[in-house]
Amino acid sequence: MKHYSTTISLFKQMELKGIQSNLVILSIVINCFCHLHQMTSAFSVFAKILKRGYHPDVITLSNLMKGLCLNNEVKNALSLHDKVVAQGFRPNEVSYAILINGLCKVGETEAAMKLLRIIEGCRLCKSNVVMYAIIIDSLFKQNLAKEAYHLHSKMISSSIMSNVYIYNIMINALCKEGKIKEAKNVLCVMVKASVKPDNVTFGTLMGGYILVNEVQSAKHIFNVMTQIGVIPNVYSYNIMINGLCKSKRVDEAKNLFQNMHKRNMVPDTVTYTILIDGLCKSGRIADVWDLIDEMHDRNQQPNVITYNCLINALCKNYLLDKAFKLFKKMKEKGIQPTISTWNTLIDGMCRKGRLEKSR
Repeated sequence: MKHYSTTISLFKQMELKGIQSNLVILSIVINCFCHLHQMTSAFSVFAKILKRGYHPDVITLSNLMKGLCLNNEVKNALSLHDKVVAQGFRPNEVSYAILINGLCKVGETEAAMKLLRIIEGCRLCKSNVVMYAIIIDSLFKQNLAKEAYHLHSKMISSSIMSNVYIYNIMINALCKEGKIKEAKNVLCVMVKASVKPDNVTFGTLMGGYILVNEVQSAKHIFNVMTQIGVIPNVYSYNIMINGLCKSKRVDEAKNLFQNMHKRNMVPDTVTYTILIDGLCKSGRIADVWDLIDEMHDRNQQPNVITYNCLINALCKNYLLDKAFKLFKKMKEKGIQPTISTWNTLIDGMCRKGRLEKSR
């Protein structure tokens, strides 16, 4: 957890006691104000740096650029860049990655690519895999796959080696299009390039197979990852348990859930909710209450989705009183019902002939 406010409070106490901060501390404080979206305060501290005769370094100015980008003030960040460069300051790889990321976040991917070309053409600094990864990710998000692959090829021809993050971006894009065979080919290329796949790689591929209803293939990938030394995490288990539940293989999902316990892995609220939903939809509502108790014992609190699954199952089984009891409990815990919650209850009342009450 980032304790930005605490850091600023300590800084103010130092100043009140007459302890003068150095450039490192002032740069840290600027970073804190930037993350709290307090840019006026950040620039006030920057003014203090100049007033005390300190020379701002690359970290100080990069923090200000990052703060402006976080506040969607990318034009101001670029303007700051132009001013400091005109004064002889040379931003580094981190500075330019911040600007490229800022441009991509506001949908200016073309401008980010132009900036990358300027960096490389004018040799402002050495371009790196981070800059390319940010733009490639943005291109895929804008459904510009052809341009993304072209940029990746350019990166490789520039002797910048691809990393696990870029391969994961490509695999994810292919899986979303249902091109699982091509995604698996990327995995093969990745392994040949001596880039080790991680949980995200395998999780994405499993999700892709589940998307095209090939749960058995997803299960095979799950087993393969363990064999090559990638230990499945909660995210991996959640994808696989969800796939099994959706294909009505709830007993297999339960076995996988038990496997988590054997590995001393704590399932999260998402895991429990997936399994609860799977059991409810397969008509095994009696089996879910032990899971609810287990959630509480493991300090994994049910959320609105968990309650919606249970309320839906109770209504469909004409257990309306239990559904309303659970609804009341949900509200007592401070969990706000969604439109889906209300619709389920109204539909349940209509089914049981309590139309007047539903009105």
